Amino acid sequence: MDNRTQQSADAAQTAGSTSQQANNAPISTQLEETIRMIQARLGNSPDLVVRTYDLINRSARVAAVYMTGITDRGMVEDFISHVMSFQALNDGAMLAVTPEEVHSYIKENALSIGKEKLVKDINGLLEALLSGDTVILINGLGEGVSGSTCGGEVRPVTEAGTQVAIRGSKESFTETISTNIALVRKIIKNPDLWTETMKLGDITHTDITIMYIHGVADEETIKVFKKKLQEIKVDSILESGYIEQIVEDNKYSPFPTLYNTERPDSVAGNLLDGRIAIFVDGTPFVLIAPTTFFMFFHTVEDYYQRYDISSLIRMLRFVCLIISMYGPAIFVAALNFHQEMIPTPLLINLASQREGVPFPAFVEAVMMEITFEIIREAGVRMPSPIGQTVSIIGGLVLGTAAVQAGIVSPAMVIVVSLTGISSFATPAFNMALSIRMLRFVIMGIAAFMGLYGIAIFTIMLIAHLCSLRSLGVPYMIPMGPFVPENLKDTFIRSPISFMKLRKRLQTNTGSTSASPKGASKRKSDER
Repeated sequence: MDNRTQQSADAAQTAGSTSQQANNAPISTQLEETIRMIQARLGNSPDLVVRTYDLINRSARVAAVYMTGITDRGMVEDFISHVMSFQALNDGAMLAVTPEEVHSYIKENALSIGKEKLVKDINGLLEALLSGDTVILINGLGEGVSGSTCGGEVRPVTEAGTQVAIRGSKESFTETISTNIALVRKIIKNPDLWTETMKLGDITHTDITIMYIHGVADEETIKVFKKKLQEIKVDSILESGYIEQIVEDNKYSPFPTLYNTERPDSVAGNLLDGRIAIFVDGTPFVLIAPTTFFMFFHTVEDYYQRYDISSLIRMLRFVCLIISMYGPAIFVAALNFHQEMIPTPLLINLASQREGVPFPAFVEAVMMEITFEIIREAGVRMPSPIGQTVSIIGGLVLGTAAVQAGIVSPAMVIVVSLTGISSFATPAFNMALSIRMLRFVIMGIAAFMGLYGIAIFTIMLIAHLCSLRSLGVPYMIPMGPFVPENLKDTFIRSPISFMKLRKRLQTNTGSTSASPKGASKRKSDER
């Protein structure tokens, strides 16, 4: 068995080595042989298109190679027509032509598409094809010319589905990375808006682009993040969540340390604050780093409304945070250990409601919370019209039936419902998930230790939050470390005229993310 296993491993290694050698092989000067190599490497895929042409009395033979579905048909036809213009310009004037003359004409005169480049090996040729480029091969010449014709069916720019705002832009990112970058450049028309592109994933070769404002973003933070990206060694990157999970500093923390958004104005506002945006091809969600805890409770609409309205709504979100995390736990602790804290009339009422309930308050709360989570998850996974109906009707029917059956008390249904509704007030979905998970932990502690356990857990939780960092930036800034000037835009939102300086993002070296070049500039649109 061991010998056969070793032989299989050796065979696989030999096959992989052979495939790698084939990829790195130079392009053959024989056009037919190059086409056969391409077809063999792509498994004779039906979406591979090879169109051959004879030029100038058949003295030169060229081929246009591209992949359907990921190329723009109009751009491909335009590209090929420019190549074939060599025939029209020289037809009747020349008896023969050399491959070098055709190649020189294509490079100097016929390419109007942009992003033209030479490919000299099979690996580069395949990479160009699978990126949506069209490659022109010339018989007798060991290199090809590729032009950018990427396109195909793409989803148009629509309204954001997860971060809805009443006032502000209705545009959201799509699955096309070039479109997403263009949406941000429409907002920040500044030459200091820099981008750097790389490919990640040994198999998928996914395009990744990092964007930042030169002179505003901290150079050391950019270097640290680029180093983290370059150290990623995985087979595939299918969504920005892969990168989020790999590069985060503390992988065992329940709290997210990277922010994701599908709104271009949110990305633009964070770039102006000195942060970095990470675009991943194939997903509409863009990552923002570094992040802080309070970022997850801010929305773009906070900066489009008057400061008093925005401040009131923002404080309401923090109240909802406390309710969604501690609501059931405080209720369980008060019933089990601290009845003296409950007013006597209310306590008598609660006792009468629980007279026929066979379960302790903790079991009752867990049952209701799990039921609520099941209804919420079922509503999310089902088609939209049916999902909304299931969520509403399911909650009403199950809650009413559970009370009438004497399984839970009406007060517990009210507490769990208020907790669930409050969790929806958290703008960031990944932070809301963390709160939902911690809610069960706090309920368990409250069932055994009461309010003392809740207090001890809260102290430990705050200490944990203060220990977190996102690309070297303290997670709880401006509270820990304390940065007074940032308080103008943390729990409340001060008038725009009061926020003349960008937020300080203190790094582990004690520097700030805003360089002197941009430190004194007035903040424009924040989010």
